[in-house]
Amino acid sequence: MKGKSVIKIGGSLLFTKDNELDKEKIQKFCQIFKNVNRSGTHVIVCGGGRIARVYIDAVRSFHGNEALCDTFGIDLSRINSKLLITSFQDFSYPLVPKTIEELSLALLFGKIVVMGGLQPGQSTTSVALEVAEFIQADELVILTDVEGIYDKDPKKFGDAKLIKTLNYAGLQEIVLNSSGDNQAAAGEYRIFDAVSLQILKRSKIKISVMSGKDLKEFEKYWKGEKDITCTVISD
Repeated sequence: MKGKSVIKIGGSLLFTKDNELDKEKIQKFCQIFKNVNRSGTHVIVCGGGRIARVYIDAVRSFHGNEALCDTFGIDLSRINSKLLITSFQDFSYPLVPKTIEELSLALLFGKIVVMGGLQPGQSTTSVALEVAEFIQADELVILTDVEGIYDKDPKKFGDAKLIKTLNYAGLQEIVLNSSGDNQAAAGEYRIFDAVSLQILKRSKIKISVMSGKDLKEFEKYWKGEKDITCTVISD
């Protein structure tokens, strides 16, 4: 199997409920790529997760501004990326690209590239979309702690329904209705915000949003199976 893919994994998926690093899960995630060695270009974008939010909350308590909070989130996302690289060993590029230019160089080595945030004011979902646009990816996969996009917050409403297919207009309606503020604050987790939505609309990338809790759905996806529980977003 060949192609170009970007995988965005939420940083919180690397931790247990007790905020301990989930080393077994990290190894399992990396092993999926090793077991099914798909040729092509593959980039993993890792978020900062709840550990980043702990630091950001502390920065705010010290009256640090949101731009400073963003830099903490970026730093923690890169630390998480380094951890994945360590687990991948020689299977991945050894450094975390900090710019699109550095990504261009990393891609020349023909290995999986792992990276985190790029600049303040930009979520790692937006980074993943920008990277997918840059490498002309066939698909972007977003691994989160729910099974996909719902008609309302499944953590708050027991009757929330999973939306299996969604176009950009439908996604925009959900994003704009989910909060009075269209842009997420530093460390705030949303699958999509206004910035990521705009990149998606211009790039027209196909996206699959699926659960990364036990990695079963992602493993099926990476093996090329079709029966996957997720939300597919396309034009």
